[in-house]
Amino acid sequence: MPARNPTGFDMAQFKAAASPSSVYAKRDPWARNETWRYTGPFTRWNRFKGLFPGLGIATVAFTAYCAYEHLFLKDEHHHDDGHH
Repeated sequence: MPARNPTGFDMAQFKAAASPSSVYAKRDPWARNETWRYTGPFTRWNRFKGLFPGLGIATVAFTAYCAYEHLFLKDEHHHDDGHH
């Protein structure tokens, strides 16, 4: 016979209650109160969207500048000429 736990804590009962498919999880009285955290403005996409404010416009501006520099600005330095 295994030794009796003096605290009264039953690990098997704890694991059964903690599993997502348990009867206890399906009857969670706080589930309705927790749903607001994952709906509306708190969805995963909306939380990610505000993570880097200004990144989108900065990327577009940098790309436009690189295209302008490549197409319209000419390299005035002639590195092929020998500077003796």
